[in-house]
Amino acid sequence: MKTILITGCSSGYGLETARLFHAKGWNVIATMRTPWEGILPRSERLSVMPLDVTKPESIAAALGASGPIDVLVNNAGIGLFGAFEATPLAQVRRVFETNTFGVMAMTQAVLPQFRAQRSGVVVNVTSSVALAPMPLVAAYTASKMAVEGFTGSLAHELEPFNVRVKLVEPGYGPSTRFAQNTDLRIDELIPEAYASFARPIFAAIAQPAAVTKETDVAEAVWHAANDETGQLRFPAGPDAVALARASSQERLSQ
Repeated sequence: MKTILITGCSSGYGLETARLFHAKGWNVIATMRTPWEGILPRSERLSVMPLDVTKPESIAAALGASGPIDVLVNNAGIGLFGAFEATPLAQVRRVFETNTFGVMAMTQAVLPQFRAQRSGVVVNVTSSVALAPMPLVAAYTASKMAVEGFTGSLAHELEPFNVRVKLVEPGYGPSTRFAQNTDLRIDELIPEAYASFARPIFAAIAQPAAVTKETDVAEAVWHAANDETGQLRFPAGPDAVALARASSQERLSQ
């Protein structure tokens, strides 16, 4: 029976991924900064642990308590809406601490085990903004694109040890509390000079043409975790799939 550890399971993609893997018979370690009672059903195959990916001592404690794992899913992340001109660099660093350096820290912590056992999968959850950058999320996009480059390079580096590294690229899912989990509220980072530019963008975000569901991402993580081919990218959701196809066609035409 395989064991998976997932970060950022308090809501959205992480929570649904934990549910899916548990339903499919895996041992699931669902982690989040502040666990709360009843978020997941009680089961001998499912445990909920505190884990803050920005704190080395928290990572060490969670991995020490979890024992050997077969799959790590780096899902924890925060958003940041706003005009980059008005975004304090301290907030940019906070986004990178979770979205980028948190992914690297978690990955680095499990690699000695994966390398020694000559097996293991790391699944990094990024975003469709890495396929098609959009305005007013420059810092967030940068944090996710950094993970994309990191993942692609690491996949080659770990291939001799039979350790697979994958990317899951979700589209926009308004039900995943992305906006609620942003580092600052939107209004605080939109100067008056950007207001007319930002208004239609936020209107489109509020009523997207296509949305990604939590189940789309959970299923993409399932396929990525079980894939034994060299496939790196797993777009999740109809909008992400469409963007991935367009991006692929654009590269072929160049």
